[in-house]
Formats: sequence, C-alpha cells, structure tokens
Amino acid sequence: MKSPTLVLATLIFTLSALTSFAAEIKKMSAQTAAQLVAEGKAVLVDVREPAEVKESGTAGPAVLLPKSDFDGDQKLWKPFLAANAGKEIILFCRGGGRAGEVCSALGTKGVKAANLGGLKDWTNAGLPTRTADAPATKK
Repeated sequence: MKSPTLVLATLIFTLSALTSFAAEIKKMSAQTAAQLVAEGKAVLVDVREPAEVKESGTAGPAVLLPKSDFDGDQKLWKPFLAANAGKEIILFCRGGGRAGEVCSALGTKGVKAANLGGLKDWTNAGLPTRTADAPATKK
C-alpha cells in the first residue's frame, strides 16, 4: 500500500501540472491570425460587449460573441463552438484581458484557442475593420 505522503505528493504534483497547463494562453500576432482566418483554419472572435463594439467597430472578419454570454448561459457560444469544431478560435477584446480569460477557459475544454490581445493589435497591423452593424468579411 502506498504511503499517504506519497499519495498526497502525487496528487499535488498532478494538480499543479493541470493548473499550469490550463493557465497557458497561446498568444498570436494579428498577421498570423489574419492568415489563418483567410485560410479557413481559424475564426476570429471579438469578446467585447455590444456597446463597446458599436462605439469602436471591430476587426473585419470578427464574429461578435460577448464574454457575458460565455460566462452565462452560452446561447451564442454553444452553437458557435459546435459549428466551428476543429478550427482554432482566436480571441480579442479591448486590451487582451477578457480574451485571455475566455482563451484559458476554452483550453480547459479542449478547444484550440489563442489570444490576439486587443483590437489595437489588429488595427496597428493595418488590417481591415468594420462597423458593428456591417457583416463580417472573409479576410
């Protein structure tokens, strides 16, 4: 029989490893994100709230899925994830914080996800934007 100390040490090590894995957030440049989206290998998601997107616009190809829905009943997120199974989900918000939280949570669910950061990272790369009410572009 294993000693209680050995069992406890193994449990602590395993939990620590899982926590480290879950906390890792893949960062991605705007140029790489744009290329993957254009190739159909990824989907770009703006996790900001509708009022924020209305005020500043969004990345041209972005799907608008607020973090509040992700944290809530996921009426928008569940069908989106089902429809995009197998694609990488690239997230952004205003500064990267909320996108990082959703990215981490998706990673724990086995979804391939990356954090672009903020909308400014997209616009600073000279990539296309659109107004909140305009349809998403392919690139």
